[in-house]
Formats: sequence, C-alpha cells, structure tokens
Amino acid sequence: MIYLMRHGQDEENRIGGWSDAHLSEEGKRQVINTVKTLRKLEIEKIIASDILRCQETVAIINFYLNKKVQFTPILREQNKGKLNGLPIKIAKKQYKDYLNLQDVLTKYPDGESLTDLYNRVEKLLPWLLKQDKALIVTHRGVINMLYYLLQKKALDMNKEQFNVTYASIHEVEPLKLLIRKRN
Repeated sequence: MIYLMRHGQDEENRIGGWSDAHLSEEGKRQVINTVKTLRKLEIEKIIASDILRCQETVAIINFYLNKKVQFTPILREQNKGKLNGLPIKIAKKQYKDYLNLQDVLTKYPDGESLTDLYNRVEKLLPWLLKQDKALIVTHRGVINMLYYLLQKKALDMNKEQFNVTYASIHEVEPLKLLIRKRN
C-alpha cells in the first residue's frame, strides 16, 4: 500500500504553487491529528515535496514516526509562475484573469497549466507505484492528478471533487491501480 498525504494548512493569504509558505497553527494541529492514523499504518519511509509546507509537515510527522525521509521536487504542486507566493490582494489586481481559471490548458505566466501538471504526474506514476509502504507527502494538485489518472477520468477544473483536504490521507493499491480517501 502507498499512502498519500496533503500537507497541513498553510498561510492562506498568498498564492500557493511553488511558494514557501509556512504551516499555520491550525495546519500544525491538523498534522498532529493525522499522526494518530499514520501510527496505525505500515510505513517504512517518507517521500515528500521539497516545498516548505511539506517539509514542515514531515518534521511534525517524523517527530512521532522517525522514518527515513527523502525530499524531491518531482512532488511539487502546480507551478503558478509569477503568482507563486504573491499576496492574494496583489494577485487580484495584477493577475485577476488567472485566479479563477476555467481552462485546463491556460498556463500561469512563467508557470504551468493544469494539463502540464497532469502530464508531469503521469510521468512519475510508474515510479510512485513502486513505493510500497511509503508515505508520500505532497499537495492537493498532485493527489488530484493521481485520482484523475487512476480513475481514468477526464481532466477538468474541479479541484474539490476528490476531497483532498489539509492533512488528509489517501491510499493507493498499486496492483489494482485503486485510489481512495482514508481520512
């Protein structure tokens, strides 16, 4: 079994993407609560996005689990280019057309489209399916793309449909190519 976990809540007053936002106090609490579930799972290693909010999530988890950790850029969220880390107030003024995208092909300035993220995750899928007994700490966008791929669903703009909430755990059965939310 492979376990996917979204990082805890971060500073929500900025655009996420590849920004280095810290976990909020609520995000830290969410991760600590999720550790109760993680302790019951057979996990041998943790592989995580190298973005700060994932690093902080892993630090909390590993305080309790003490597993080998590997950070990697291949598990990063969608690259929102010039919008990465930008305060939302500024983004609304300078990049309002990009805040509520309705098109999976539109790229953020100097960044990725949702289709680019999908293609990036599709390329890492064979590697991911070999990570038995691993906890993969990543972002909603990456986990969503795995739902699209494994459920053979057409890509759309509905980022809420798979219920990838902060600090949630999703499990992948690699032999059956099944994915489901655990908590």
